[in-house]
Amino acid sequence: MSFPNNFEHCHSTPKITKLGFVQLHIIIAPDKFKGSLSATDAATAIESGWKRARLLDKIEKIPITDGGDGFGQILANILGAQRIETETINAAHEPIRTHWWWHKESKTAIVESANIIGLAMLPAGVYHPFELDTFGLGLVLQQISNYAPEVCIVGLGGSSTNDGGFGLARALGWRFLDAEEKEIQRWPDLVNLKKLIRPSNKLTFKKRIVGVDVKNILLGKYGATRIFGPQKGLKPDELPLAEKCLRQLSTVVSAYIQKNLHKTAGTGAAGGLGFGLAAFLDFRIMHGFKIFSDLICLEKKLRAADLVITGEGMIDKSSMMGKAVGSISKLCKRHHIKCIALAGQAKDLETLTKHFEHIIPLVPKFTSLEKSLNSPAFWLSEAAESLARGYLSGYCSSAK
Repeated sequence: MSFPNNFEHCHSTPKITKLGFVQLHIIIAPDKFKGSLSATDAATAIESGWKRARLLDKIEKIPITDGGDGFGQILANILGAQRIETETINAAHEPIRTHWWWHKESKTAIVESANIIGLAMLPAGVYHPFELDTFGLGLVLQQISNYAPEVCIVGLGGSSTNDGGFGLARALGWRFLDAEEKEIQRWPDLVNLKKLIRPSNKLTFKKRIVGVDVKNILLGKYGATRIFGPQKGLKPDELPLAEKCLRQLSTVVSAYIQKNLHKTAGTGAAGGLGFGLAAFLDFRIMHGFKIFSDLICLEKKLRAADLVITGEGMIDKSSMMGKAVGSISKLCKRHHIKCIALAGQAKDLETLTKHFEHIIPLVPKFTSLEKSLNSPAFWLSEAAESLARGYLSGYCSSAK
């Protein structure tokens, strides 16, 4: 039996049932559709749509993450980690209940900073970034230290802060002094920083990893303040002061620890929190997608697939700059596996078509932006069903 055209370049040999149906091994591996669907919910919606058209295909759902929002939950699901409830304060120093995850067998702790100092946790426009810091995250790490973990993984992404880890360090006992040896308690006053005093107590973590979803360095044109500060509420005339504070922090800290970290990729993540975790707590900065993919042996799983379906809320050129969707497309390319992306919206298609077999936006192809936001799972499922039926007729083999 000869295969249809769209199966000619499948990575593995599709299974043919007794009735002559070509059974594919499909991996459904989306990231979150931010503000609409978690990665897990997106995978479920895509699966339901695909099955309406191709019920007999073997489907494997692998929600993916790059270190941004949802990173902690996905890692916890993979490990089967227990959710630990705790109390701390948010970025505005308001009391909150939050959680982290604990895997007892491997003694691994997982923390997602967005659950503590996340921008989405605060009412829009009420707090200025100069009023917000990472102190609450430091309190949670102190609590985790009581478990004596072998491994501590902190996911960054979705933060409201721009303090370079200043609040985190203060919560753990670091002291920041000005020229008169007065203690600095607000990060906008770091411009006056002259001296550091290290705490006597140290955290008990053995292996320390911070997962980041961006490669930005701490300072400069592509640094934490200038790239992410405006998203958090910093106005153009406030950027120079914020940058100056982080530069002074970097200068004093680098001299104290005898390391120049500010040009390390990922130190600009979460308003410089990547820098703070590396400088004050000796965390190793890693791309969140690599942490995830290594943990589940993703490349091995991909090699068994005939088709990978990925997706996220907005696919554009930034998707290829370290984000999960771009990262999985590169793995597929390396192993000659077809990769199709579904998206809420898509931009820069001329640039992106070489990275994907096909890119299918919900808007405007299937619905309006308003309808897609009101019923994201429905429309994602509809798109997946359309894709599956198109695959039957072979359109994806010629679509680029």
